Amino acid sequence: MGIRAASPEKKDQNEAVNQTQSNASSGNQAGPEGRNRAREGREELMLRVTQFVMKHDVPLTGPNLATIVAGLSGSDGGLARIFASQEISGEPISQRWLDDVGKMRSRENDRAGALENLLDRVEASIASFAKTTQSAHSQTSEHRGAIDAQITELEQSAHTAASEDGVERLVGLSRVMLERIVQVEEAMKKSQEETAELKENLAEARAQADVDHLTRLPNRRAFERQLEVAAKSADEKGQALSLGFCDVDHFKSINDNHGHDAGDRVLVAIANTLKKHAGKHLFAARHGGEEFVVLFPGLKAKEASDRLDQIRVELSSRQMVNRENGKSFGRITFSAGVSEVQNIDDRRGALSRADAALYEAKQSGRNQVLIG
Repeated sequence: MGIRAASPEKKDQNEAVNQTQSNASSGNQAGPEGRNRAREGREELMLRVTQFVMKHDVPLTGPNLATIVAGLSGSDGGLARIFASQEISGEPISQRWLDDVGKMRSRENDRAGALENLLDRVEASIASFAKTTQSAHSQTSEHRGAIDAQITELEQSAHTAASEDGVERLVGLSRVMLERIVQVEEAMKKSQEETAELKENLAEARAQADVDHLTRLPNRRAFERQLEVAAKSADEKGQALSLGFCDVDHFKSINDNHGHDAGDRVLVAIANTLKKHAGKHLFAARHGGEEFVVLFPGLKAKEASDRLDQIRVELSSRQMVNRENGKSFGRITFSAGVSEVQNIDDRRGALSRADAALYEAKQSGRNQVLIG
């Protein structure tokens, strides 16, 4: 009997449940204080979910609960940003909006998973082929050497053998076989070279899959992987790790008043500023839309906040102009929220706190960095 794959809605529900169980597990491992924090976090999340459902008058169904929990808890950083942006903009949140967001999230997860699986399969096939051709090449070389030695021996014995004609025919056939082996060997060598080139192209394709095509910053996929690596490293070395969300202020107004090309220029300008400051203690990525996310390995929340605020001040001193009509965009600013990752299991919690701090920064005036 086959096992039927779970639907995207059921999968999202399971992820929401697993996230809650993971939080509870990490709380149990951290002793009474950790259990209290985990319990308080769950209570706060349930309160936020309840308030969200009542405020927007949406049914408390399984798919809705999975989407809302993922958006409000920070277990899905991109979804959390979509929720926050919708709240900040004042646009209505309805059942239709939740359905659209849920479908979009499912499609993004499916596309990312399909691409990753395809790259893995191609890479495995290339590795297997390379191993096979290398082995065949080695064996063919050994056989060629053995046959070559036998031909030499036959040629030497042909002068004393009674049946000289028969030996010469045998030598001739062996020479033909040897030529064929040489041809196969050359073909295998060419295949190995092509395989090496294909492996390089695959590595380049993997790298491109991790890059945002507009800003050339790492994308959300690359950030998620880097966050996991950084959290493990910080945990092993006993070092601090902080992260921050940045969101361009009044970005919709820039797009509406100056066009999407102008909006793209703003995003590229912010990306270039972040690149300039990137290094050992700063990893920046585009999280989607007008949202950027930053990792601060080795920095506590206050240090990370100060570093991000320096970038904010530097950026806000610039003036950008619409190339078509010469009108100024005004100052380019962003709001940000920063949080410190407390332990290796606190990655989603830190994202959620940073997101909440960003929301507060937006609500309390914009163009500032707050710690959550």
